[in-house]
Amino acid sequence: MNNRMGRIAGDLHVHTVCSDSSASVEYVLDYAERIGLAYISVTDHDTLAGSGRALKLARPGGVKVIPGAEISARDERTGRNVHMLCYYPKDEAGLQSFLDETLARRRQQKLEMALKISRLYPGFTVEAVEDLSGESGAVYECHLMQVLCNLGYTNTAIGPLMEELISSRGSCYVRGSYPSVDKVAEIIKDVGGIAVIAHPEQFDSFDLAEDFARRGLIQGVEVWHPRNSAAARVRLREMAGKYRLLETGGSDFHGQYAKRPNPLGACGCTLEQIERLSTLLARAGAAV
Repeated sequence: MNNRMGRIAGDLHVHTVCSDSSASVEYVLDYAERIGLAYISVTDHDTLAGSGRALKLARPGGVKVIPGAEISARDERTGRNVHMLCYYPKDEAGLQSFLDETLARRRQQKLEMALKISRLYPGFTVEAVEDLSGESGAVYECHLMQVLCNLGYTNTAIGPLMEELISSRGSCYVRGSYPSVDKVAEIIKDVGGIAVIAHPEQFDSFDLAEDFARRGLIQGVEVWHPRNSAAARVRLREMAGKYRLLETGGSDFHGQYAKRPNPLGACGCTLEQIERLSTLLARAGAAV
């Protein structure tokens, strides 16, 4: 496994059942060791639960776990969603307290969507969705769709029926509410975390990333991601060089809940890139 800068040593963007992946934390750790990764960061959506579990379960001499979370936000200037990766928050309780508000709003949004779906598909219930999402901190699209899979209405959780029902143009869609990206950047700074703009091409976050880099609100950009094109990676590397940002990378692994095949370690960081993160943390009084 390689990115253009060398052999991948760490996958710093991984999801588990603690948010919207089909894979348990235990499975992810075992998978990472089997494919030879030295580092991994469990960055579940708006929760540190997966990261905390990974830290507890990681065995001495095995894969090293970098604490993290992927935080949902909205750019109020453009109306677009933005995802921010936060690594090594010092005040984990303070960060989770902030994230719990997003989890509660997401849960309410998805249950409203579930109610709409229940009126169209006999046997589909809100209770079944809640039961299926039990290990997660909230309810996600994959949980709604997996219930439909279990009932035989579709044979894939992530596919055409999902687009028809719960995409932004879907018949059962309910718009979500997220904190402003400026507030998220402020919170990451307040809790002592390392802020990285995730997959900038997916939500067209390039201008935002440059603005935040110029203002010192981020320390890195996610260059190595399956949804960043070659042109996007060039643009992001130039930005990282200009503002002396970290170049991070990860597969955005979701197990079977992915729109396209996306194995662990498909994208990631070289050892040199992880050491840059370590250096930045050491300056802030932490260490990998």
